[in-house]
Amino acid sequence: MATILIVEDDALLLDALTGQLQQLEFGVCTASSVAEATALLQAQAVDGIILDLGLPGADGMELLTWARTHIAGLPVLILTARDGVEDRVLGLNAGADDYITKPFNMQELQARLQAMLRRARQPAFTQASSAGTPGTTIGPLALDHASHSAALDGEPLDLTQREWELLELLVNRCGEVVTRDDVLAAWRASPPEPGQTAAPLNSNALEVYVHRLRKKLDPSPLNIRNIRGLGYMLAKP
Repeated sequence: MATILIVEDDALLLDALTGQLQQLEFGVCTASSVAEATALLQAQAVDGIILDLGLPGADGMELLTWARTHIAGLPVLILTARDGVEDRVLGLNAGADDYITKPFNMQELQARLQAMLRRARQPAFTQASSAGTPGTTIGPLALDHASHSAALDGEPLDLTQREWELLELLVNRCGEVVTRDDVLAAWRASPPEPGQTAAPLNSNALEVYVHRLRKKLDPSPLNIRNIRGLGYMLAKP
């Protein structure tokens, strides 16, 4: 039975969604703020998130960015009153798997949620395990998330902390656009590299790290594409 986290501050809508999903035999846990949802995700595993953006205290986009950085492959469906095209593009480019605006049809929401969960069970990359340590393998590249290490064709890659964080984010969202803001937000949320406390976290620094990472992935079929005006994407090999 899949467990869904609903992040919604409207109590009536939260109760309605909870009841509908429970009738479909989903496990349900709930949160009404980004802080509450983050704490819950750190304490237990879920199979997917239904996420409102207009939350008290912090915007739901912050939770989406955090989830994409810390939980590989977790499906996220945005359910929000923000119905502008720019909002949709922003949400999808930030890593959401689907986007539905309020008011919505419950049957459509159920269908999209189930489709999202089916896709998550058939990822573009395979989840592997080595000596009990969760990892991700995509083409010749293998990531060990617990030890923050990577290997290319079996040979360890020498990565700095920032290079590892960038590579993990690109792999977690392989085939999707990772915006510059996504990467910078992930970097700012993590401790600085040893001896680099004063290093500026900006687009110029990001270009340097992307260039260095590309060289380290050469001559493999893995390609970090520059998506003009948006960010970067690790192309599927």
